[in-house]
Amino acid sequence: MTSKKIAFVGTGANGAGIAADLTRAGLDVTFIEQWPAHVDAMREHGITVVMPDRTEVTPVTVYNLCEVATLRDPFDIVFIVVKAYDTRWACELIKPLVKPDGLVVGLQNGMSLDDIADIMGPERTVGAVIEVASNMYEPGITNRETPPEEAWFAIGGIHPAVVGREQEVADVLQFAGTVEISDDIRSSKWMKLIVNAAELVPSAILDMQLAKAVEVPGMYEFMLSCGREAARTAMETGIRLRPIFGMPEADLANPDRFAEQLFEQVLTRFSSPDTRTTSLQDWIKGRRNEVHEINGLVVDEQARIGGSAPANALTVELARRIEAGELDRSPENIDLILAARV
Repeated sequence: MTSKKIAFVGTGANGAGIAADLTRAGLDVTFIEQWPAHVDAMREHGITVVMPDRTEVTPVTVYNLCEVATLRDPFDIVFIVVKAYDTRWACELIKPLVKPDGLVVGLQNGMSLDDIADIMGPERTVGAVIEVASNMYEPGITNRETPPEEAWFAIGGIHPAVVGREQEVADVLQFAGTVEISDDIRSSKWMKLIVNAAELVPSAILDMQLAKAVEVPGMYEFMLSCGREAARTAMETGIRLRPIFGMPEADLANPDRFAEQLFEQVLTRFSSPDTRTTSLQDWIKGRRNEVHEINGLVVDEQARIGGSAPANALTVELARRIEAGELDRSPENIDLILAARV
């Protein structure tokens, strides 16, 4: 059993469930959380993880963000599990408590590994791909649709100093799901961004569960267009298409077909009829979502090389209008999507 000190910065739906897995395995895990009511609930009752076949309640050690400055013992491994747009401040917050040879792992959507590396140093940065479906609407309770037996992670370093050390992370993360070590984590993360571009914000715009959104006439095609644009962008900017999620087959020469294969993996293996994407959960809670870090990144990368990504650009614009209060999230937004003919 490892004796490493581990911290999770961000213990929302995914972070709490994963950190609870490690805690139950007997590891030394500290929860660091920004939602005061959630901190209070976990202190009083532990973290409750509701899964399809069981419910587990785990006593945990938890601190509010405002208490981090009182901590003195440094951490060997820190998992960053906040929204991609919160990455930089979260890294600055925990930086004084990371050992000189400690590792910082971004269990996040988007390409946040560059933000982590900029603050922590690339020699301490581990990129990760996470495929876990969870939601949280009550403090102290996370509803985890993909239990450890079904969850999947890929990890990898972006600096020679980390090569060979990924196993240190895998040894602790294995208690939360299947872990693969990627020899090109930047490409692996882009593969997840491809499917995120297709599913997260587009389904949220309709205010629908993912499974129901894809059944709306014309919506599956639009979502797939977002993913295909992201896959083409990856190839055009030097990213390698590569299988993730343990895919048995993948058409790595055809970005359009590959995007479709990725999307089908999520729809069939990693979601349920009740799955609401993290982007919709953000809006339900009154928070902004990660559209700029996902669909917006596709748009920005295409602009950088002189191209365009009209489906992703429309997604960004509709999300902007919803967050500005100019448009309600609604199934009726399919009319705006179809009218654009992207």
